[in-house]
Amino acid sequence: MRRREFITLVGGTAAIWPLAARAQQPAMPVIGFLNIASPDGFAPRLRAFRQGLKEAGYIEGENVAIDYRWAENQGERLPAFAADLVRRQVSVIAASGGSLPAVAAKAATKTIPIVFGIPEDPVRIGLVESLARPGGNATGINFFTAELVAKRLGLLRELLPGAARVAVLVNLDNVALLRSTVQELEEAASAVGLKVQVLPASNGREINSAFVNLMRERPDALFIGPGPLFVDRRIQLANLAARYVIPTVFAVRDNVEAGGLMSYGTDVNEAYRQIGAYTGRVLKGAKPADLPVMQSIKFELVINTQTARLLDLDVPSTLLARADEVIE
Repeated sequence: MRRREFITLVGGTAAIWPLAARAQQPAMPVIGFLNIASPDGFAPRLRAFRQGLKEAGYIEGENVAIDYRWAENQGERLPAFAADLVRRQVSVIAASGGSLPAVAAKAATKTIPIVFGIPEDPVRIGLVESLARPGGNATGINFFTAELVAKRLGLLRELLPGAARVAVLVNLDNVALLRSTVQELEEAASAVGLKVQVLPASNGREINSAFVNLMRERPDALFIGPGPLFVDRRIQLANLAARYVIPTVFAVRDNVEAGGLMSYGTDVNEAYRQIGAYTGRVLKGAKPADLPVMQSIKFELVINTQTARLLDLDVPSTLLARADEVIE
Protein backbone atom coordinates (compact mmCIF):
# COMPACT_ATOMS: atom_id res chain seq x y z
CA MET A 1 0.00 0.00 0.00
CA ARG A 2 1.29 3.44 -0.91
CA ARG A 3 2.09 5.87 1.91
CA ARG A 4 -0.51 8.44 0.75
CA GLU A 5 -3.23 5.76 0.62
CA PHE A 6 -2.27 4.57 4.14
CA ILE A 7 -2.48 8.10 5.60
CA THR A 8 -5.85 8.65 3.92
CA LEU A 9 -7.18 5.36 5.32
CA VAL A 10 -5.98 6.09 8.87
CA GLY A 11 -7.31 9.66 8.75
CA GLY A 12 -10.68 8.48 7.51
CA THR A 13 -10.90 5.82 10.21
CA ALA A 14 -9.98 8.34 12.91
CA ALA A 15 -12.79 10.57 11.73
CA ILE A 16 -15.28 7.69 11.87
CA TRP A 17 -14.38 6.47 15.38
CA PRO A 18 -15.61 9.59 17.28
CA LEU A 19 -18.87 9.51 15.30
CA ALA A 20 -19.38 5.86 16.18
CA ALA A 21 -18.56 6.53 19.81
CA ARG A 22 -21.06 9.39 19.96
CA ALA A 23 -23.73 7.23 18.34
CA GLN A 24 -23.27 4.58 21.05
CA GLN A 25 -23.61 7.06 23.93
CA PRO A 26 -27.01 6.95 25.68
CA ALA A 27 -29.33 9.87 25.09
CA MET A 28 -29.49 12.51 27.82
CA PRO A 29 -32.46 11.80 30.14
CA VAL A 30 -35.28 14.35 30.06
CA ILE A 31 -37.33 15.51 33.05
CA GLY A 32 -40.83 16.75 32.35
CA PHE A 33 -41.42 19.62 34.77
CA LEU A 34 -45.19 20.12 35.15
CA ASN A 35 -46.34 23.07 37.27
CA ILE A 36 -49.66 24.89 37.65
CA ALA A 37 -48.08 28.32 38.24
CA SER A 38 -46.11 30.66 36.00
CA PRO A 39 -42.31 30.97 35.81
CA ASP A 40 -42.50 34.61 36.93
CA GLY A 41 -41.06 34.83 40.41
CA PHE A 42 -40.51 31.07 40.55
CA ALA A 43 -36.71 31.34 40.47
CA PRO A 44 -36.13 30.39 44.15
CA ARG A 45 -38.19 27.19 43.74
CA LEU A 46 -36.31 26.23 40.56
CA ARG A 47 -32.95 26.89 42.22
CA ALA A 48 -33.94 24.59 45.04
CA PHE A 49 -35.17 21.91 42.61
CA ARG A 50 -31.92 22.08 40.63
CA GLN A 51 -29.92 21.93 43.86
CA GLY A 52 -31.67 18.69 44.77
CA LEU A 53 -30.90 17.33 41.32
CA LYS A 54 -27.27 18.35 41.70
CA GLU A 55 -27.03 16.55 45.03
CA ALA A 56 -28.20 13.44 43.20
CA GLY A 57 -25.54 13.93 40.51
CA TYR A 58 -27.53 15.72 37.77
CA ILE A 59 -26.93 19.18 36.32
CA GLU A 60 -29.33 20.68 33.79
CA GLY A 61 -27.71 21.02 30.37
CA GLU A 62 -24.79 18.75 31.25
CA ASN A 63 -26.23 15.32 31.94
CA VAL A 64 -29.97 15.97 32.13
CA ALA A 65 -32.48 18.10 30.22
CA ILE A 66 -35.68 19.63 31.61
CA ASP A 67 -38.80 20.15 29.50
CA TYR A 68 -40.93 22.80 31.29
CA ARG A 69 -44.73 23.03 31.19
CA TRP A 70 -46.29 26.01 33.03
CA ALA A 71 -50.09 26.16 33.25
CA GLU A 72 -50.13 29.87 34.23
CA ASN A 73 -52.72 29.08 36.96
CA GLN A 74 -55.09 27.57 34.40
CA GLY A 75 -55.68 24.06 35.69
CA GLU A 76 -57.59 22.98 32.61
CA ARG A 77 -54.32 23.09 30.62
CA LEU A 78 -52.60 20.47 32.75
CA PRO A 79 -54.05 17.26 31.20
CA ALA A 80 -52.89 18.29 27.71
CA PHE A 81 -49.45 19.24 29.03
CA ALA A 82 -49.12 15.92 30.85
CA ALA A 83 -50.20 13.99 27.76
CA ASP A 84 -47.63 15.85 25.66
CA LEU A 85 -44.84 14.97 28.09
CA VAL A 86 -45.90 11.32 27.89
CA ARG A 87 -45.82 11.45 24.06
CA ARG A 88 -42.31 12.86 24.27
CA GLN A 89 -41.37 9.86 26.43
CA VAL A 90 -39.67 11.86 29.18
CA SER A 91 -37.72 9.84 31.73
CA VAL A 92 -39.66 11.17 34.74
CA ILE A 93 -42.36 13.78 35.39
CA ALA A 94 -41.78 16.21 38.28
CA ALA A 95 -45.28 17.49 39.09
CA SER A 96 -45.54 20.40 41.51
CA GLY A 97 -47.69 23.34 42.49
CA GLY A 98 -50.55 21.52 44.22
CA SER A 99 -52.40 18.30 43.56
CA LEU A 100 -53.73 19.17 40.08
CA PRO A 101 -50.42 18.63 38.18
CA ALA A 102 -49.82 15.34 39.99
CA VAL A 103 -53.36 14.11 39.31
CA ALA A 104 -53.02 15.10 35.62
CA ALA A 105 -49.70 13.26 35.33
CA LYS A 106 -51.10 10.18 37.05
CA ALA A 107 -54.06 10.12 34.66
CA ALA A 108 -51.74 10.45 31.65
CA THR A 109 -49.39 7.55 32.41
CA LYS A 110 -49.16 4.42 34.51
CA THR A 111 -45.57 3.67 33.47
CA ILE A 112 -43.48 6.87 33.42
CA PRO A 113 -42.27 7.64 36.97
CA ILE A 114 -43.85 10.66 38.68
CA VAL A 115 -42.33 12.68 41.52
CA PHE A 116 -44.88 15.06 43.02
CA GLY A 117 -44.85 17.91 45.50
CA ILE A 118 -48.31 18.48 46.98
CA PRO A 119 -49.92 20.01 50.08
CA GLU A 120 -52.80 17.50 50.20
CA ASP A 121 -52.85 13.91 51.44
CA PRO A 122 -51.60 11.83 48.45
CA VAL A 123 -53.37 8.71 49.73
CA ARG A 124 -56.76 10.41 49.95
CA ILE A 125 -56.58 11.75 46.38
CA GLY A 126 -55.43 8.41 44.98
CA LEU A 127 -51.84 9.14 44.00
CA VAL A 128 -50.32 6.43 46.20
CA GLU A 129 -51.48 3.37 48.12
CA SER A 130 -49.75 4.46 51.33
CA LEU A 131 -47.06 6.90 52.42
CA ALA A 132 -44.63 4.13 53.36
CA ARG A 133 -45.23 1.98 50.27
CA PRO A 134 -46.59 4.14 47.44
CA GLY A 135 -47.02 1.34 44.89
CA GLY A 136 -47.62 2.31 41.27
CA ASN A 137 -45.51 4.89 39.45
CA ALA A 138 -45.74 7.94 41.76
CA THR A 139 -44.07 9.17 44.92
CA GLY A 140 -42.85 12.51 46.21
CA ILE A 141 -43.04 15.16 48.89
CA ASN A 142 -46.09 16.00 51.01
CA PHE A 143 -45.81 19.46 52.56
CA PHE A 144 -48.45 20.72 54.94
CA THR A 145 -50.69 23.74 54.32
CA ALA A 146 -54.28 23.18 55.42
CA GLU A 147 -53.06 21.26 58.47
CA LEU A 148 -51.31 24.44 59.68
CA VAL A 149 -54.39 26.66 59.43
CA ALA A 150 -55.12 26.49 63.17
CA LYS A 151 -51.52 27.43 63.96
CA ARG A 152 -51.64 30.45 61.62
CA LEU A 153 -54.93 31.57 63.12
CA GLY A 154 -53.44 31.30 66.60
CA LEU A 155 -50.50 33.48 65.57
CA LEU A 156 -52.89 36.01 64.05
CA ARG A 157 -54.92 36.06 67.26
CA GLU A 158 -51.73 36.60 69.25
CA LEU A 159 -50.88 39.55 67.01
CA LEU A 160 -54.45 40.93 67.23
CA PRO A 161 -55.92 39.76 70.56
CA GLY A 162 -58.98 41.98 70.12
CA ALA A 163 -59.99 40.56 66.72
CA ALA A 164 -63.55 39.26 66.43
CA ARG A 165 -63.97 38.62 62.68
CA VAL A 166 -61.53 37.30 60.09
CA ALA A 167 -61.95 36.91 56.33
CA VAL A 168 -60.29 34.12 54.34
CA LEU A 169 -59.36 34.41 50.65
CA VAL A 170 -59.48 31.05 48.85
CA ASN A 171 -58.97 29.83 45.28
CA LEU A 172 -62.14 28.30 43.83
CA ASP A 173 -60.15 26.34 41.22
CA ASN A 174 -58.55 24.10 43.85
CA VAL A 175 -61.65 22.49 45.36
CA ALA A 176 -59.89 19.96 47.60
CA LEU A 177 -57.55 22.52 49.13
CA LEU A 178 -60.38 25.05 49.44
CA ARG A 179 -62.57 22.66 51.43
CA SER A 180 -59.82 21.54 53.78
CA THR A 181 -58.65 25.13 54.38
CA VAL A 182 -62.13 26.48 55.10
CA GLN A 183 -63.05 23.53 57.30
CA GLU A 184 -59.85 23.81 59.33
CA LEU A 185 -60.26 27.58 59.67
CA GLU A 186 -63.91 27.45 60.70
CA GLU A 187 -63.19 24.81 63.34
CA ALA A 188 -60.20 26.71 64.71
CA ALA A 189 -62.07 30.03 64.65
CA SER A 190 -65.07 28.56 66.45
CA ALA A 191 -62.81 27.25 69.21
CA VAL A 192 -61.53 30.78 69.96
CA GLY A 193 -64.77 32.66 69.31
CA LEU A 194 -63.93 34.17 65.93
CA LYS A 195 -66.36 34.62 63.05
CA VAL A 196 -65.18 33.70 59.52
CA GLN A 197 -66.10 35.26 56.16
CA VAL A 198 -65.07 33.32 53.01
CA LEU A 199 -64.03 35.26 49.90
CA PRO A 200 -63.42 33.32 46.63
CA ALA A 201 -60.96 34.36 43.92
CA SER A 202 -59.35 32.46 41.05
CA ASN A 203 -57.48 35.25 39.20
CA GLY A 204 -56.11 38.76 39.61
CA ARG A 205 -59.37 40.49 38.70
CA GLU A 206 -61.31 38.46 41.24
CA ILE A 207 -58.72 39.22 43.91
CA ASN A 208 -59.35 42.94 43.36
CA SER A 209 -63.10 42.38 43.61
CA ALA A 210 -62.66 40.33 46.78
CA PHE A 211 -60.86 43.22 48.48
CA VAL A 212 -63.64 45.63 47.48
CA ASN A 213 -66.19 43.26 49.05
CA LEU A 214 -63.91 42.79 52.01
CA MET A 215 -63.90 46.47 52.82
CA ARG A 216 -67.69 46.60 52.90
CA GLU A 217 -67.64 44.05 55.73
CA ARG A 218 -64.55 45.49 57.47
CA PRO A 219 -63.20 42.33 59.16
CA ASP A 220 -60.39 42.71 61.69
CA ALA A 221 -57.91 40.63 59.67
CA LEU A 222 -57.45 38.68 56.45
CA PHE A 223 -56.28 35.10 56.13
CA ILE A 224 -54.85 34.13 52.71
CA GLY A 225 -55.42 30.49 51.83
CA PRO A 226 -52.55 28.38 50.49
CA GLY A 227 -51.89 27.79 46.80
CA PRO A 228 -49.70 28.83 43.85
CA LEU A 229 -52.15 31.53 42.69
CA PHE A 230 -51.59 33.59 45.83
CA VAL A 231 -47.82 33.19 45.53
CA ASP A 232 -47.93 34.36 41.90
CA ARG A 233 -50.08 37.32 42.98
CA ARG A 234 -48.02 38.14 46.07
CA ILE A 235 -47.19 41.74 45.06
CA GLN A 236 -50.83 42.46 44.21
CA LEU A 237 -51.93 41.02 47.57
CA ALA A 238 -49.33 42.99 49.53
CA ASN A 239 -50.32 46.23 47.79
CA LEU A 240 -54.03 45.66 48.37
CA ALA A 241 -53.52 44.78 52.03
CA ALA A 242 -51.51 47.99 52.49
CA ARG A 243 -54.01 50.11 50.56
CA TYR A 244 -56.96 48.85 52.58
CA VAL A 245 -54.91 48.76 55.81
CA ILE A 246 -55.83 45.22 56.82
CA PRO A 247 -53.49 42.87 58.75
CA THR A 248 -52.94 39.76 56.64
CA VAL A 249 -51.39 36.37 57.34
CA PHE A 250 -50.06 34.09 54.60
CA ALA A 251 -49.06 30.45 54.13
CA VAL A 252 -45.54 31.01 52.74
CA ARG A 253 -42.67 33.44 53.21
CA ASP A 254 -42.73 34.63 49.56
CA ASN A 255 -45.72 36.83 50.38
CA VAL A 256 -43.99 38.43 53.35
CA GLU A 257 -40.84 39.08 51.35
CA ALA A 258 -43.10 40.89 48.85
CA GLY A 259 -44.48 43.15 51.59
CA GLY A 260 -47.03 40.98 53.39
CA LEU A 261 -47.30 41.09 57.17
CA MET A 262 -46.76 37.56 58.49
CA SER A 263 -46.53 33.95 57.33
CA TYR A 264 -46.28 30.57 58.93
CA GLY A 265 -45.83 27.39 56.95
CA THR A 266 -43.61 24.83 55.32
CA ASP A 267 -40.23 25.87 53.99
CA VAL A 268 -41.39 25.35 50.40
CA ASN A 269 -37.95 25.90 48.87
CA GLU A 270 -36.66 23.03 51.00
CA ALA A 271 -39.57 20.91 49.76
CA TYR A 272 -38.58 21.67 46.14
CA ARG A 273 -34.99 20.66 46.91
CA GLN A 274 -36.36 17.34 48.12
CA ILE A 275 -38.44 16.98 44.94
CA GLY A 276 -35.26 17.48 42.92
CA ALA A 277 -33.35 14.94 45.01
CA TYR A 278 -36.11 12.34 44.61
CA THR A 279 -36.25 13.01 40.87
CA GLY A 280 -32.51 12.33 40.71
CA ARG A 281 -32.92 9.06 42.58
CA VAL A 282 -35.56 7.95 40.10
CA LEU A 283 -33.27 8.85 37.18
CA LYS A 284 -30.66 6.58 38.76
CA GLY A 285 -33.09 3.67 38.70
CA ALA A 286 -35.05 3.85 41.96
CA LYS A 287 -38.69 2.82 41.56
CA PRO A 288 -41.36 5.21 42.89
CA ALA A 289 -43.24 2.25 44.33
CA ASP A 290 -40.33 1.66 46.71
CA LEU A 291 -39.62 5.28 47.67
CA PRO A 292 -41.70 6.37 50.69
CA VAL A 293 -43.54 9.68 50.41
CA MET A 294 -41.55 12.23 52.40
CA GLN A 295 -43.36 14.70 54.66
CA SER A 296 -41.95 18.15 55.32
CA ILE A 297 -40.88 18.74 58.89
CA LYS A 298 -39.35 22.21 58.56
CA PHE A 299 -41.67 25.15 59.25
CA GLU A 300 -40.96 28.85 59.55
CA LEU A 301 -42.53 31.99 61.00
CA VAL A 302 -41.66 35.18 59.10
CA ILE A 303 -42.72 38.68 60.14
CA ASN A 304 -42.34 41.94 58.24
CA THR A 305 -42.03 44.68 60.85
CA GLN A 306 -41.87 47.42 58.21
CA THR A 307 -45.35 46.39 57.08
CA ALA A 308 -46.48 46.25 60.71
CA ARG A 309 -45.42 49.87 61.17
CA LEU A 310 -47.32 50.90 58.03
CA LEU A 311 -50.40 49.24 59.52
CA ASP A 312 -49.72 50.95 62.87
CA LEU A 313 -49.34 47.59 64.60
CA ASP A 314 -47.10 46.75 67.54
CA VAL A 315 -45.86 43.19 67.10
CA PRO A 316 -45.57 41.52 70.55
CA SER A 317 -41.98 40.89 71.56
CA THR A 318 -42.89 37.28 72.38
CA LEU A 319 -43.97 36.78 68.78
CA LEU A 320 -40.83 38.42 67.38
CA ALA A 321 -38.68 36.22 69.60
CA ARG A 322 -40.22 33.08 68.07
CA ALA A 323 -39.88 34.27 64.47
CA ASP A 324 -37.44 32.41 62.24
CA GLU A 325 -36.89 35.64 60.33
CA VAL A 326 -37.84 39.28 60.91
CA ILE A 327 -37.87 41.51 57.81
CA GLU A 328 -37.20 45.13 58.78
